[in-house]
Amino acid sequence: FKEVTRLYLMLHADHEGGNVSAHTTHLVGSALSDPYYSYAAGVCGLAGPLHGLANQECLAWLKEVMVALNGKEPTKEFVVDYVQKTLKSGKVVPGFGHAVLRQPDPRYMLEREFALKHCKDDPLFKLVDCVFQAVPPTLEKTGKVKNPYPNVDAHSGQLMYFYNLKQENYYTVVFAVSRSMGVMAQYIWSRALGLPIERPKSMDLEALEKAAKGK
Repeated sequence: FKEVTRLYLMLHADHEGGNVSAHTTHLVGSALSDPYYSYAAGVCGLAGPLHGLANQECLAWLKEVMVALNGKEPTKEFVVDYVQKTLKSGKVVPGFGHAVLRQPDPRYMLEREFALKHCKDDPLFKLVDCVFQAVPPTLEKTGKVKNPYPNVDAHSGQLMYFYNLKQENYYTVVFAVSRSMGVMAQYIWSRALGLPIERPKSMDLEALEKAAKGK
């Protein structure tokens, strides 16, 4: 458990500025707010379900598939069929696809390497392994997904669950502990480099009208 926690904390520590919690911390810190205020703002962003609940949603989906398996060993064929039904119902497969990445998330691959070494016989990992093999080609066939590969959240819930951290509402807390180290390092660098206060760009009504008309 110590090693998987170390891995999790390292992988989730920093995300540059491209997500809600990291960006919000940087934004508030750019006003010379102290680190407590700055990261408190970031955590408020992390509380949003689209950001902080990702690995919980992935784990919940995996558990749904386990129920559908009804004690049977997972197979690639079963997962493909289940994923197709999920997509036809208008839902997405949690943990697959990423707004920025266009290749397998290297953080996911490190988690996979850890699992293959330490818990390859875990029934839930066997499903994660099947999903890893089945989902990307299935999503590619739809022609609608730019990145069909898994991101870090598709695996981390399984590892936590295996090591008996089963209080799923606590996962975001662990995420927050990890992220604090990364964003505070960025906070210090921002001060050291004397970066200016962040000012978001705005659009006037004329620009919005042109955009709406497709000009």
